This record gives sequence, C-alpha cells and structure tokens, in this order.
Amino acid sequence: MKKILFLLFVILQSYSFSQTNGSAVAAANAIVKEGNVRFTILTPRMIRMEWSPSGAFTDDASFVFINRKLQVPRFTQKNKNGWLIIQTDELELQYRTGSGKFTDQNLTIKNLDTAHAFNWVPGMVQTGNLKGTARTLDGYDGDMHADGKTRLQLEDGLLSTDGWFFTDDSKSFLFDHSDWPWVKQRTEGEHQDWYFMGYGKQYKKALYDFTQVAGKVPLPPRYAFGYWWSRYWSYSDNEVRNLVDNFEKYNLPLDVVVVDMDWHYTDSLRGRRDEFGESKQWTGWTWNNRLFPDPQHFLQWLHAKDLKTTLNLHPASGIAPYEAPYAAFAKKMHFDTTGHKNIPYAASDKKYMETLFDVVLHPMEKQGVSFWWLDWQQWLNDKKIKGLSNTWWLNYVFFTDKERNSTERPMLYHRWGGLGNHRYQIGFSGDSFISWNTLAFQPYFTSCASNVLYSYWSHDIGGHMFSPNAEKVLNPELYVRWMQFGALSPIFRTHSTKNAELNKEIWNFRGENYNALSNAIRFRYQIAPYIYTMARKNYDSALALCRPLYYDYPEAKDAYQHTTQYMFGDQLLVAPIVAPMVNGVSKVNVWLPEGNNWYEWNTGTLLKGGQTTERSFTLEEYPVYVKAGAVIPMYPPVKNLDKDPGKMIIGVFPGANGSAVVYEDGGSNKNYAKEFATTKVNSTHEAGRVQKITIMPRKGNYPGMPQNRTYTIQIFGAEMPQLVKVNGVIVKYTTIPNQKEWNYDGSTFSVTIPLATANCALQQEVLVYYSKKDSVDVNNGLVKTFRQLTKATTALKFRDAGIILPEIIGNCEETNLRLQYYPAKFYETLQYFNTNYAGIPEAIRKLTSSANASWYIDYLKLK
Repeated sequence: MKKILFLLFVILQSYSFSQTNGSAVAAANAIVKEGNVRFTILTPRMIRMEWSPSGAFTDDASFVFINRKLQVPRFTQKNKNGWLIIQTDELELQYRTGSGKFTDQNLTIKNLDTAHAFNWVPGMVQTGNLKGTARTLDGYDGDMHADGKTRLQLEDGLLSTDGWFFTDDSKSFLFDHSDWPWVKQRTEGEHQDWYFMGYGKQYKKALYDFTQVAGKVPLPPRYAFGYWWSRYWSYSDNEVRNLVDNFEKYNLPLDVVVVDMDWHYTDSLRGRRDEFGESKQWTGWTWNNRLFPDPQHFLQWLHAKDLKTTLNLHPASGIAPYEAPYAAFAKKMHFDTTGHKNIPYAASDKKYMETLFDVVLHPMEKQGVSFWWLDWQQWLNDKKIKGLSNTWWLNYVFFTDKERNSTERPMLYHRWGGLGNHRYQIGFSGDSFISWNTLAFQPYFTSCASNVLYSYWSHDIGGHMFSPNAEKVLNPELYVRWMQFGALSPIFRTHSTKNAELNKEIWNFRGENYNALSNAIRFRYQIAPYIYTMARKNYDSALALCRPLYYDYPEAKDAYQHTTQYMFGDQLLVAPIVAPMVNGVSKVNVWLPEGNNWYEWNTGTLLKGGQTTERSFTLEEYPVYVKAGAVIPMYPPVKNLDKDPGKMIIGVFPGANGSAVVYEDGGSNKNYAKEFATTKVNSTHEAGRVQKITIMPRKGNYPGMPQNRTYTIQIFGAEMPQLVKVNGVIVKYTTIPNQKEWNYDGSTFSVTIPLATANCALQQEVLVYYSKKDSVDVNNGLVKTFRQLTKATTALKFRDAGIILPEIIGNCEETNLRLQYYPAKFYETLQYFNTNYAGIPEAIRKLTSSANASWYIDYLKLK
C-alpha cells in the first residue's frame, strides 16, 4: 500500500513539476554565447536574448517562460566584420560583438520571408497589434465603462500585422526549485532578458511556438463544456433541488451547479467593514447551516445526479475568528489568537496557502466540491512582494494545488491575470451590464483573447445587472440572442446579480422565446463531441475553440474587419446576432471566406465563399456556417456530459468531400496527454452519384474506454437515396425512425442511417446511392422555406379559424412529409412545390381578408 501511495505521489508531483520548472534549461547546442551576451535559439521563429554585465545568466523558469529545452532548430552562426550573425530558416539576427547591452545600434533581427519583411531593432513600436484580453468586464456596457468616459483597453497580444512579437522578461518573477515551485524574485542588478518572435503572417505557428516555451493550454474536463447554472442568490438546499428537478422536468441538460457566496454566512455583509476595510463576511469559510443543514449530503445528492459543483470564494480578509476552521488554522500557523483578530490573507506566504488548502479547502473537496470559483476583486498586488499580481498568483496557486493533490483533471474558474495565465484555464469576465452593446462586444472580446492563448472565457450570459438608466425588465429577445451566442462560446454559463427581476430559468419563458432558449442548450449538447475534439486541438496546437478569422485567412482584409465573426473550431463559422430584430427579422452582413462553400445550418442554404452577403434570421434561427463537406461528431439527446453516452451521431454536410478525427478520453482523466483515443471518419463522393462514409478503426487507449459504440450517420442537405448499404448489407427504408432501418427527414433534407453497436477496433463503411437519372438542388434555403410555410399556415388558422385551405397551400405546406412518405415520388413532389409555391399569394388573397392575406404573405417574405 505504501508503495502505491508513493508512486501516486511521484506521478502527481511530476505532473505539477512539468507546469513550472520541468525543462527550463535549454539544450547546450541551442545556445550561442558571446562575451556577456547569450542567445538561445528556441524555434525557427523565436530567440531568447540575454545581456549581463557579469556574464552570469538565469536558467530558472520565469512566470511566463517555463520550458526552454526544445528540439534544437536548424541554425547557423558566424562572425563577420565585428558582427555575430545567427540565421535560422526564418530569421536573421545580427549583434555587434563586444558592444554591451542591447540597443537599436547593435542589435537587429530581420524576417527572411520577403513577402512579410521586417527589420526589427530594440525600441521599435508596433503599429498593428491585434490585441489580447483584459482582466475583467466589471461595470462595462460593451467596451465603455459605466462612467461614460473610460473605454476598455485590451492588453497587447502575441500577434500583430507587423509580423513580430517582443517581450522584456527582465523583471518578471521566477519559480524556485521546491516541491511546489514558489515565487522567487530575481537578483538585483542591471541585466536584459528578452524574447523575440518573428512570424510574418504565420499566426498559428507563432501561437504554437509560444506554448512550447510558455506551456500548453490545459484541457478542461469534458463536463466543463456543458451548461452551467449560476445566479447570485441565497439558494437553500431545497431550492437547488427544486431547480435541478425543473431541469429534469423540462428535459434540459445540465452539468454544473454554481453556488455563489451565500453558501457561507453573510449576516454582516450590508454596511459593515472588517479590519481590512472589506465588507464583513464578504470572505467566508463556514457553510450557512440555515440554508444547507448538511453540506455533505447536499453535495452527495448533486453528485448522484451526475452534476458538478463549484463554490464562490473571496479570500481577501483571511480567516476571521467566527469561522469554523479558525482554531485549527491558527494552530497550524502558530498564530497568536489573543484579541480575536483575523488571520491575515497572505497568498505569497507558502505556509499560509498550504494551511488554507489543508485545513479549509481540501476537506470541502472531499465532501464533494468539484472545483473553485475564485473571485479576487481587491488590491491588485501582493502586500509582501512588490509587483506580484494577486490575480496571476492565485491562478497559479489554486490550479497547481489541484494539479498536485487531486487524481482528477484540474480546473480553475477565476480572472485573467496576465501573460502566462493561459495555463490556468477558465476565466469569468465579471459583472457587465445587460445591454445589446455588451452582447455586441463579447464575441470580439472572446475570440481576441486567443491571441494570448486565454481560450476559455466564461461570460454572464444574458448580462449581470441592469444599466442604471435602463428599464429593469429582462428583454426576452436580448436574452435569446445572448444564449444562442453562449451555446457557441467556450463556456456556457448563465449568471446575474441578486435581483428578483432577473429570472433566467428557461421555463419562465413561453412560445418562440422558450423554444429558442431550450434549443440553444440542446444544440450545445448536440455538438459537444465536436467542441471537445476542438478543445483537445487547443491543447495540442494552441488554436482556441473561438478564434479570429485571420488565423485561417491571414491575407484577407475582411478577416480583420469582421471582428464580431469568429471560427468555432475548424469547421464552423459564427456571425452572432447582436442587435434587435426589425419587423420580426434580424439581418446580418456575413463575410464568407474564399476557398470553401458554406452551409447555413439553420436555413439549409449552401452559399459560395468569397463574398459578403446580407442574411435574414427569425428568433429561432442563428447564423452558423458549416464548411462544405464537413464531418461533425454529435451526440443524441443526453442528460449531461459527465459520462460517455456510448452513442454518437456523425453529421455529414453537403458540398464537398470531408473528414474528421474525433477525440475521446475518460472525461476527467488526469493523464489525458497520453491516455486518449481518436477515430477518423471520411466522407467521399464516388463516381455514379455514390457517397461513401467510412469510420476507421479507433486508435489509442485510456482507462475505462468503452470497447463498443453505437454510431448513427446523418447526412444533411441530401436528396432521397435510392439505396443504402451498411458494411455491404442493404438496409431497408422506413418512415418511422428506428435502430435498424434508415429514414429521411423532409424538413431538414437529411438522411439518418443507424449502425448496429460494434467494436470500435473494426472499420465500418456506409454507401449511399443517389439517383443517376434525376437530381435537384435541395440546399437553396428550402429548410427555412418549409419551416416558415408551416408556421404561417398554422398561425393563419388562429386569425381565421374557419378558413379552408386550397390544394396549392395544403400540398405545398405538407411537402416535407410527402417527401418522406413517398420516397419514389421525391423528385415529382419537389417539382410540384417549386412550380406552385410562387402561386400561394394569389391563392391566399382569394380566401381571407386583405389584412390576413398581407400578414401571411409578408411572413413568407413573398411579393
């Protein structure tokens, strides 16, 4: 047993160690030393440059740069006419030997790519920095502060149209070499420690290079990509149970229950200050037993529902005498309790933080707290170590404690603390105002953060609080559009301040609002396997789930101008709706990049790339564009993401051949870097109008990996097949979906083919044969047309209950069902619709009042 515990300790320690000092010393053959300067060639695009008057240099990990032992890139060095010249495959550095500290007179770096040429010298100012992120959106209405004068200033990012990045690391803090690496100040004295990246327009390579020296973006647990319910509210155990019951009643999936600060006692919060000048009991460490009579049973009940829990922490006031862990904490700290004073907060004090975890937080984690919501809002820097950012340091301490002491994958939920904080995952953007301005700003804010690798912003979806001069009513349309964006953002979490008017529970809404809100949540879970696959790519390749368009299209001016749009992974482009509808319609100008055609998912329209086009959307529709031919892994309806459901839908989209590599792991397994599996899926269009979909044998392994999986193939934007074969066997057609026969959905023009549960080590092949004689375009917006026609016709009966529909309207409105009921008449049925649909206005004018007819025609957008 002791041996097992020792091995576990070694594993945990080595995992943590890799996040800090693991490989801080560069390979000897990557270093060029010349007198009192040292150059380290890190990648073909990145060079570390050091000057020290004594010729002594540091090899410790800094807060940002933790790994320098990389594969040594190819480079040459020579001395010519008093200059040291170092040349990689992409950069040329020149330094005048023996000239001392770096200046614009003795150091230059140029890009060898003449198409993106630059000549950098120290002191050069960038003109095209693409920006990074900011610590918080607290008090902002869009990017304007509530004071009406202060516009949010984003920090500079790693990427710039100038083609280079420079940072001075000379004064940054270092990590020591203890078992839990701790902050260490640099030795006093003049020195230079610089890093330079030159990349031209190779943005993706620049980000990847940075993760090689600054650490990868950790993969959050799978459940983090589900829906989080959060509200600043004094919930009780009973109320949380009722909340969860309602999610189940309305068949809405849920993964995380956030309990804000009222989990602990807050009796003195209003109007009283503690000895540190903070609101008394803003900091709290003792469960409020009036609301939660038995915290452990409460947490166990949530876990039995496969739900994760996080609690809000405000640690600034230390440990007060009235807190339950005060005595034990004071004893371990040897704190003099005379006078009953608070034990002061001291994040840079290793003994204090170890005691906080050992005495207070670890016992609560054992009770069932899944991770911590840390909310530092007080003084920016540590009171003992000058310049040490509390936010940055708390992120490190909390994340690495979980990394060292938990067998599950670590996750932290806090604020951005500065460069290097990408290693500590999820940020919450703070208390922004409820407005269209805030919604309009958040897509840009979210994707732009990927320029500093901060890939997982979590916003208060729907906004946090009303603006001072705004009507104190939650606008359903604004909330719907925010939730639709939230479903396509890194972390999907609703939250709001303690206000009785801010009731964001989905079941409080009706009609189209309820449909749109619930569909947003279900859509998030539908594409969860795709999201998780793309999150793994973020870990491997430094490409965030939400990223700016210029990563993929760096030479296109439009990619820099359409700042609200973003790529959601490799295959989806999102153009958020950020303004209210006009006459029931939202119109959006969408730039569709050249090089691909794009399938507008909600309307069933295949659009050409290389254009900007105005598109229209109803409340229940959203501008999501799928690359032509994309293969998107999806889930059938699931309760949450805690467990692998064992079933997966492979969505295949029209317009081109395509493929995908689908990622899977244990969901919260810590060693995901090595313990995972992938499955490649190919979709090709063969001669003779045959589509072949191949699921390749799975590669890889991880603990608990299911041997078998049940796949379903769903082909979007397809004509009615003539024949379907699965693994060489002909499959029958059915109008009633089941697990043995394929079916056709006329409302989405999609083919669904269930596959029998099979061993994932085996290859599976599906062949879909389409008519050689007939063909028709089904990707011209008919999905939307059918939907609008059904809605309009149904609503018309409530305006004129006695109306008797003529044949032309009845037949056209039922086209979607006729297509699936009568597969042999597929082309005939569509030809009837295409011929007669334009005649509906004339037919409706003969049947009902002019007012009803005008309304009906306008709804269908017919003239």
